[in-house]
Amino acid sequence: MNSKEVSAKIKKVILEALKEDIGAGDITTRAIVRKNLRGQAEAIAKEEFLVAGIDVFKKTFLIFDKRLKFRALVDDGKKVRKGEILARVEGSLASILQAERVALNLFQRMCGIATQTNKYVKAVHGTKAKILDTRKTVPGLRLLDKMAVKTGGGFNHRMGLYDAVLIKDNHIAAAGSITKAVKDQKKALNKKIKIEVETKNLDEVKEALESGADIIMLDNMGIGEMKEAVKIVGKRTLLEASGNVNLKRVAKIAGVGVDLISVGEITHSARAADISLKIRNKLE
Repeated sequence: MNSKEVSAKIKKVILEALKEDIGAGDITTRAIVRKNLRGQAEAIAKEEFLVAGIDVFKKTFLIFDKRLKFRALVDDGKKVRKGEILARVEGSLASILQAERVALNLFQRMCGIATQTNKYVKAVHGTKAKILDTRKTVPGLRLLDKMAVKTGGGFNHRMGLYDAVLIKDNHIAAAGSITKAVKDQKKALNKKIKIEVETKNLDEVKEALESGADIIMLDNMGIGEMKEAVKIVGKRTLLEASGNVNLKRVAKIAGVGVDLISVGEITHSARAADISLKIRNKLE
């Protein structure tokens, strides 16, 4: 996707989220906050984390009310401390209050994903292994989730079923064998796309290699078995470790010599960063 397509997709996500949250109108703000009441609010880090999605945070407020003024005080990729001010937004307090929750939800999630990803990236530092995300993302938020992974130093595996080939165990079962699945896939491709095959034992690794797979996934294998797979494959194709990956184990996995390590946790279980938005003053 080019930058215009990405921007359009992000805007769509924000609009849908605002529609979901506000619906027919914010009945609390409408009753309490005067329409002409203006003010300034600050976004504050309540813990240490890596910033990701500051522009999404900004866009959420400005899409709701383009008259608001937003000033980012940090950039994506910056590690912030507890108590640090991340941004200031000024203008209609009613607008700020109505956009607040959606803006924070998206921003907090992206910061959480980037922070968790960065922990994995640091854990494999000094090895050749790259940390990859998976398709285990929140429906509708995949683009933002994967943007956050990149901010954290990780790499995107595939955006969806349409842009990369991954022949998994159920595909193999349906085809009858790895060899048949790869052969059928090669016949169907009308452009150069790498073919990845999921394997669960060394016999399948050998078959995937002989079938001409570009990437072989070692699914839920032990350290010893992965070491054997690295010896079998040599440098003839890329190897990806997947399944049962956690921070305690990831360095050992990287140490066996795999090229890629996919981690579902960084998107499906990352804890949102703790950020609050506080009104600091009212402007008549």
